[in-house]
Amino acid sequence: MRNRLACALLLLASFGALAQGYPARAVKVIVAFAPGTTSDIIGRMFAERLTVSTGQAFVVENRTGAGGTIGAELVALSPPDGHTLLLSTAALPVSAAVYRNLKYDTARDFASVTVISHSPLALAANLNFPARTVPELIAFARANPGKVNFGSAGVGTSHHLTGEKFKLATGVDIVHVPYKGSGPAHVDLLAGQIQIMFDNIVALMPHFKAGKLRPLAVTSARRNPQLPDVPSVQEAGVRDFETVAWFGLIAPKGTPPAVLAKLHGEVARALAQAEVRQRLLDTGSEIIGSSPEAADCHLRDEVERWAVVVRAANVRAE
Repeated sequence: MRNRLACALLLLASFGALAQGYPARAVKVIVAFAPGTTSDIIGRMFAERLTVSTGQAFVVENRTGAGGTIGAELVALSPPDGHTLLLSTAALPVSAAVYRNLKYDTARDFASVTVISHSPLALAANLNFPARTVPELIAFARANPGKVNFGSAGVGTSHHLTGEKFKLATGVDIVHVPYKGSGPAHVDLLAGQIQIMFDNIVALMPHFKAGKLRPLAVTSARRNPQLPDVPSVQEAGVRDFETVAWFGLIAPKGTPPAVLAKLHGEVARALAQAEVRQRLLDTGSEIIGSSPEAADCHLRDEVERWAVVVRAANVRAE
């Protein structure tokens, strides 16, 4: 009994020493998407704050491609010492189901630090599209099967899978048109080449404010403060429909709990800053700041939830 107690105390002391000595050098924060995207903006904002609070540089590296799996693989295969992190997004659990032959297991090969925030997608329509509400969209699509096109930022993205989820929930026959990013999709949505699109609310807000696109709904369970007059998809009559974009911070599996706890504390300190909170709220986000344990559960739940949609819609990306 005494030996076990001594070992436990020694282990706690070693964890404490490890946390005090972390970070020992510059920390890479891998962003799996291009500069200027929402994930890049959030990654850089927190890298700046953690650099100041820890005294060591947190450096963002953009490792793009394959729906975010290139960046995720780099982190999953990195030494589990807290010096290589991933700015995680909803693309991480989606890609787990969409991509074959990944060199990592999304549900098992990461250790979460926190879910920073989440925000709904918005369903946008071209101004000339006759449907002005979700019920009208459903009625029009049922009367015109295969004639409504919805765009996305690419096969297997959360924008694409949200559209597939909408198809499954409503039974409508709408056609997916993938693009290489949201920007090109917005161009065709504005021009009427595609009629609707699910995308991050912050990406669509300039078009809504300029009166160039019509918001039909948001994908959160409740209305969003950025679009208070726009109903949620659930409120518009599609039961149990909820999808959110989320952003978090994760490390490779095996990263010491003391390091995860210290990182969580530093992120929580950043989230307490009024400027950081306001910048997140301005993007339509809800601030979360969950514990490492809760963030791990969230990631596993997301992997299971999106796998159901991917299987039902038979979505694959190579």
